[in-house]
Amino acid sequence: MRQQTNIETQFFELIENNKDRINRICSVYAKNSEDQKDLVQDVFLNIWKALPSFEQRSSIHTWVYRITLNVCMRSKYEKLQRSKVNLDSIKIEYPSEEPKEAKYEQLYQCIAQLAESDRSLIVLFLEDLPYKEIAQILGISENYVAVKIKRIKAQLLNCLNAQKDA
Repeated sequence: MRQQTNIETQFFELIENNKDRINRICSVYAKNSEDQKDLVQDVFLNIWKALPSFEQRSSIHTWVYRITLNVCMRSKYEKLQRSKVNLDSIKIEYPSEEPKEAKYEQLYQCIAQLAESDRSLIVLFLEDLPYKEIAQILGISENYVAVKIKRIKAQLLNCLNAQKDA
C-alpha cells in the first residue's frame, strides 16, 4: 500500500509540474477544446500506467514530453484512419489589426500543415527546450535538430506570409 501512495504522490506532483506543457502540446494536435481535453486525459492516463516502470534513463520531463507526443500523434493517426478531411478549403479572414489570439491561430494552422515529424520538433522548440533535450526526446542528433528548426521556421514564415496575402 505504501508503494501505491508513493506512486500517487509522484503522479500528482508530475502532473502539477507539467500540466501547462502537456496542455500546450495537446492544443497543437487538437481541433477544439474538447479534443484537447480528451488528449490531455489520455496523456495523464498513459503517464499513470507507465510511471511504475519509469527507468530514469532520461529526465522525467523528457519522458513526459515523449509520452505526450506519442499520445497526440497516435490520436491524430487514428482519426485520419477513420475519416479524411480537406483542410485546404478552410480560410479565415481577420481585420487588419489582428488580435493576439488570431496570430496564434494562424501559427497553429501553419504548424498543422507541417509533416508529423516537423510538427513534433517545432512544438518542442516552442516549449523552449534545448536542442539536446529535443534530440533525446525524438531520437535524432542535436545537429539535425538545428538544421530542421531552421528549415521549419522558413516554412512557417512562408505559410504565415501566404495567409496574410490571402
